[in-house]
Amino acid sequence: MSRTPQVSFEVFPPAPKVEERFWTTVSRLAVLEPVYLSVTYGAGGSGRDRSDRVLRRLRRQAGPVPAAHLTVVGASRAETDALAKGWIDAGITRFVALRGDMPEMGDAFAPNPEGYAGAAELTVALKRLGAQHVSVGAYPEPHPDYRGGESDLAHLQAKFAAGADDAITQYVFEPELFLRYRDRVAAAGIDKPIVVGVMPIFDFAKVASFSRRCGASVPAWLDARFAPLADQPEAHHEAAVETAVSFCRRLQGEGVEGFHIYTLNRADLTIDICRELGWASPAKLREAAA
Repeated sequence: MSRTPQVSFEVFPPAPKVEERFWTTVSRLAVLEPVYLSVTYGAGGSGRDRSDRVLRRLRRQAGPVPAAHLTVVGASRAETDALAKGWIDAGITRFVALRGDMPEMGDAFAPNPEGYAGAAELTVALKRLGAQHVSVGAYPEPHPDYRGGESDLAHLQAKFAAGADDAITQYVFEPELFLRYRDRVAAAGIDKPIVVGVMPIFDFAKVASFSRRCGASVPAWLDARFAPLADQPEAHHEAAVETAVSFCRRLQGEGVEGFHIYTLNRADLTIDICRELGWASPAKLREAAA
C-alpha cells in the first residue's frame, strides 16, 4: 500500500470583506496538517499588502508553516529584496519563487530594468537573504512564453542550478501528462523533487476559462463530465472530488510522493478529496468538517 504523500495547500489572500471567512477556511485546512500553506502574491499595492498581512499572521499563530509566493514582475531588485528580507526576519523562510505574469494576462513579459530577470535570479537572491527552502514552477505542458520541450527543461535546470529545492507543477488533468514530463525531467539529468499541482474543479466553466489563458489543456472527457452539471452543485462537487481522487491515486500508484493542492480557498472540496484519499486521520477529518 502506498504511504501517505507529502501534501501542501495553496490559498490566496482575501479581500477585507471576506477575511473572517478566510481564516475559518485556514483553520479547517490546518487540521489536515499540510506540510506548508503557500500564500499567493499580488504584486504591488493592496495585493502585496494582503499577502504580507496573511503571511505574518500565519507565522504568529500555531498552524501550518507559511510559504510566501514572490514574483519579480514590476519590482526592482531593492524592492524585492526588502520585501523578502522583511519576511525572513519575521521567520517566514519558505518561498515559492516565480517570474510572474504581467498585469494583463497574455502580455509579453518585460522585466523591470532594475529588477530580477526571472525565477532563477530570484532564487539566488532568496537563498542569499536566508531563505531555507525555495520552490519554483515547472510546466508539464509548454509554458505559453516558451517553445516547450527542451526550452522548458532548460529553464527548470537553471532554477535548480540557482539553488531551488523542488518544483511545483502547473496543474494538468491527465496523469499521463505528468508522467511523461517526469520521464523527460529524469532524462535531462534533473533529480530534484517535482511536486504535482492539483486543481480541483470547483467551477468547471471558470477552471476551463483560466486553463485556456494559462496554457493548461482541458480534455474533452472532462467537458463531457462536467458540462451537464452546471446547475447541479451537489453533483458537481461529487464529480470534482471523484476526478481529483482518481488523478491523485493514479500518480500515487506511480510513486509520486508530493502533491500541492490549489484550494482556491475552498475547504470543503479539499477536505473531501483528502478524506477519500486517506490523507488524514478520521479524527482530524471530523475536526476539519466541524
